[in-house]
Amino acid sequence: MSLTRRIICYRPLLTTAVFSSSYTMPAAPKRKISNGGAPVIRAGTERANGTNGTDQTNGSNAIKKVKSSESPRAGDTTDPIRRPHPLHHVSEEIGVVLREFYPPEMSTARVMAYINGRLPTPMAVLNTAVKETAEQMAKVEPPSEGRPVVHYFKTDLRVKDNRALSQARSLAKKNKVPLVGLYVVSPQDWEAHNTAPVRVDFMLRTLAVLQEDLAKLKIPLWIETVEDRKQIPRRILELMDTWKARHLFVNLEYEPDELRRETKLVRLCASQGKAMTVAHDTCGVPPGELLTGGGKQYSVYTPWFRAWKQRIHDDEHVIDLADDLVKVPDNISGQLPKDLFECPIPEAPKGKRLTDEEKKRFHKMWPVGEHEALARLEKFCMTRIAEYADKRDIPSADATSVLSPYLASGAICTRTIVHTASDLANAPSLNSGSKGFQSWISEVAWRDFYKHVLVNWPFIAMNKPYRPETANIEWSKDDGDAKFEAWTQGRTGYPLVDAAMRQLLHEGWMHNRTRMVVASFLTKDLLVDWRRGEQWFMRHLVDGDVASNIGGWGFASSVGVDPQPYFRVFNPYLQSERFDTNGKFIRQWLPELAGISGKAIHEPYARGAGSQAQKAGYPKPLVDHKVARDAALAAFKNASGKE
Repeated sequence: MSLTRRIICYRPLLTTAVFSSSYTMPAAPKRKISNGGAPVIRAGTERANGTNGTDQTNGSNAIKKVKSSESPRAGDTTDPIRRPHPLHHVSEEIGVVLREFYPPEMSTARVMAYINGRLPTPMAVLNTAVKETAEQMAKVEPPSEGRPVVHYFKTDLRVKDNRALSQARSLAKKNKVPLVGLYVVSPQDWEAHNTAPVRVDFMLRTLAVLQEDLAKLKIPLWIETVEDRKQIPRRILELMDTWKARHLFVNLEYEPDELRRETKLVRLCASQGKAMTVAHDTCGVPPGELLTGGGKQYSVYTPWFRAWKQRIHDDEHVIDLADDLVKVPDNISGQLPKDLFECPIPEAPKGKRLTDEEKKRFHKMWPVGEHEALARLEKFCMTRIAEYADKRDIPSADATSVLSPYLASGAICTRTIVHTASDLANAPSLNSGSKGFQSWISEVAWRDFYKHVLVNWPFIAMNKPYRPETANIEWSKDDGDAKFEAWTQGRTGYPLVDAAMRQLLHEGWMHNRTRMVVASFLTKDLLVDWRRGEQWFMRHLVDGDVASNIGGWGFASSVGVDPQPYFRVFNPYLQSERFDTNGKFIRQWLPELAGISGKAIHEPYARGAGSQAQKAGYPKPLVDHKVARDAALAAFKNASGKE
């Protein structure tokens, strides 16, 4: 196949149902703010309610296929899959499970019920809802004058190459009706998902750019704040009633909460005579389309990546770019109330606001919007991609694309990246071009891989590890809090680890190599529960993405899909010498060590610079790496022998 030609057609792969997606809400709360070539599902979920213990299938009949003896009533503690994990109180005490939004930590028996198919995944439940409502939604009449089409934005904040948005505009154009964009601000979602203030700010600023871009096309973007996250689906339908709209379009998100919300919205739409179309938009190849010879989801990246590339080469339509939007004629956009075009961007909710100093710093560091994303992509491809393979692991080198915040917000997507990079790198296929191009495409594909893993094993977003036996690890108790605190502040006495953690606090971002190093250090050297680190990252990352963050932490802490055994432990000193040879990165973020010369920068207290480091206020190592490594291996080995 040739990727060098621009593809602008969109070919839906599934068109059997019309569908709806989001959270539920009570009686129309008072408005707080005035204010798109892959499978397409037609027909009517959530990472929050019920995702840790008792599943709430929001009216789906999928669970009915389970034998009655295997489907006890919720709260029936005589059945293992209904009981919480024996140590659930520990995860609550350290704040891993947010009980304000979630039930207690689920048991390993419940994890195994997901693995062996006894419990349907949120995606399976959604698919059931789609099938059961397809016929009913197919009867919904096409939009007519005075009845706009609505696109519900989530993490797809862009105009170009947006599948559901492109389809919504096509339907509106065909029937000569307006198109309305909708975005729901959910403070509870941001709390439940540990969304960082810097990411909230990034999303809100991106909304402002999106609103301007849509306005140029005569498409309003209405932004609504809904305080009760459960009421989002009902509020969306109330807004549709207000606008006399019957057709809703949305791109899928793959977290359990969001999928359950989609299921609820599907059924609500069907019950109220509305149609909703949901498209797979985020990934280059949608989840569920890449299976092993045995018909199962890949759990190892390398064979998955080969299948991912082969799928694209065999059927280039899978990464077709969605059609560009055309401007809505004035006589059609004029059918809408003027206030729809005058919706203000809200402030961040309490607890998610930046200080004035942080705003100044982050706004300069992280300009927003799809124009910025495309500019960064093109600059990277023109100037750095050829050397990417050689320099990508060096944190002080300006070698990466730093597109992750834009991918996480949906200001750009995998399809656009693949097409643009292959064009600019003169690579007619994903197996050609420079070594840097091939290496970078492989890194981009990791994001798709982790979303595929999340869809198939959703419990990893429910505070459970992919490897069930690792739920039994006895993490550090006596001094765990003190160690964790030192890690978060960059005060562990391990220069590379501390430099990376201080970069996170200052920039809201961290280099991929050091993300692995600090994750391994927290879990293998300090023996602190990986979930605490995963949440800390989400609370500080501008590019916080559930699937990628959990996947990365699982990989580095040996509780995830990484095929390497648990006894692989990153040596922070060796990592430092190999990837920050001259100490440039360390000196940038640890000014107290700036005067230390030579290799002592990597390990000052053991290489003759201890007095200098101590005088500058830099702490001694919290633990001895070799001793800590042995303790971690023993804890992992002991856990693997437990039921």
